[in-house]
Amino acid sequence: MTRQPKESDGKLNIPQGTLDLMILTIVRREPLHGYGIAQRLKALTQGTFQINPGSLFPALYALERDGKLRCEERLSDNNRQARYYTLTASGRTQLEREERRWERVTAAIASVLQGA
Repeated sequence: MTRQPKESDGKLNIPQGTLDLMILTIVRREPLHGYGIAQRLKALTQGTFQINPGSLFPALYALERDGKLRCEERLSDNNRQARYYTLTASGRTQLEREERRWERVTAAIASVLQGA
């Protein structure tokens, strides 16, 4: 059983419904393999979000199956075969839709916090 992060760890659970948004955003910048995506997420959030393979890889496979990501086998920096993911046109469309949704959600939450 995996331990849930405590707020005192400085780590938080990834908010439900945002994993695809973060994966698509990261892959938009450059093709990456799964480990690279996990490392980029950790770096961009200064370690606040860390994703385990049991959550990341099913999300990657689902995005690939749904045509949002394309996968290409190639050698990684350490000369190992890796699956590199790139954003498709359909993935770019979904990303734009998810970004607009996220902006609405965060604006609504900010309104509640400021008005409470």
